[in-house]
Formats: sequence, C-alpha cells, structure tokens
Amino acid sequence: MLFQLFKLSQQGGIMALESHVESPEKSSVFSKFPGFLAHHEALDFLSDSLKVMIVGGISPHDLDTLLEMDLEVRHHHACLPAATLGKVGDSLPGLGIVAAVLGVVNTMGAIDGPPAEIGEKVGAALVGTFLGILICYGFVQPLASRLEQYIADEGNYEQCIRAGLVALYKGMPPVIAVEFARRVLPEEVRPSFEETEKLCKPGKPEAVAA
Repeated sequence: MLFQLFKLSQQGGIMALESHVESPEKSSVFSKFPGFLAHHEALDFLSDSLKVMIVGGISPHDLDTLLEMDLEVRHHHACLPAATLGKVGDSLPGLGIVAAVLGVVNTMGAIDGPPAEIGEKVGAALVGTFLGILICYGFVQPLASRLEQYIADEGNYEQCIRAGLVALYKGMPPVIAVEFARRVLPEEVRPSFEETEKLCKPGKPEAVAA
C-alpha cells in the first residue's frame, strides 16, 4: 500500500495524494486494503502525516520530529490501560495478605473451639492468600504483559509508516522509501528484500496472491 501511494506521489506529485487522504474510503489505493482501513489509528496517523506533507513548508528533519512526537503521545496514552492493569495486579498479593491476617484474627477469636473449627478458619485465611497470588501472577500480570506487547507491536507498525513517509519526503524513490519502512520492522515480521520487491512489482502473481 505504501509503495502504491509513493508511486502515485512520484508520478503526479505529492498533491496527487490529496483526494486519497481526504476520503480514504473512496480512495482507489486504500480501498484495496480493507484491513488497513479498519485500523483507524494507523489510518489517521498516515492521513494526517500526508496532509502535512501536502501543505509543505516543513523540512524533512522537522517532519520526522513531528511524527516522532505524535507517536510518542500515542504510545503514552496507549500504555495507560496496561500500566493500570499492572498496578492492579501488583496490589493483589497485598490483598491476599490482608485476607490472611483477617483470617488469623478470626481464628484467634475461636481459639478455644474444637480443632476442626480452628482448621477451617485457618484454611479460609490461606485461601485468601492463595487467590491473591494466583490471580496476580496467573491472570492479571500476564494479561498486562500481553497488552504491553500488543502496544509495542502497534508502535512498530506505525514506525514503519513513519520511516517510509520521511524517506519519501526526502525525495527518495518509492522502492527505497519502502525499504526504509521495511528495515524498522522486527525480524519476526519483516519480509525479505525479495518478497518486498515482488509485492511492489505490479502485475506479478505473487502480488495478486498477497
């Protein structure tokens, strides 16, 4: 998709992208990629960045700084739910300890009772501690870590867009601009140079299949 946008910009100038960013749903380029259209955060980031490039009057260095600040703000706000969830998880073992202490206090009130009754109250106190630790390290903390990883993946996705846009704004050919975008992706999801080259050649069977 980036290559098609960059190629269009090379052929008709950056103004050729204006109609595409004003109405992405009607764009002949964006409409080919419904998955990207459904990715509202990335779509907004790309559209707003292209609008700045269309307006012009900004150096490539300043554009890069602008996009970097934008992504930092997006990343900060995206991390807030994960941070909150992590703090909740950190508090759960403490709540388990409170439950254990309350159980011991309750047990001391029945210290003269039969052993079976005392054992039941001690067991209830230990269950509170067990649940606090289990929910923390078995559910909440793994969920917070997974959310953080998802946010990091989204950040890499948008960094890919940023790298391509800055390279295009510096006047690099579409193929090289796409190469800049490819190089910022993590190794596990980065396509090879040959795969990217095949997808960027119009009319190739591999591109149609992809």
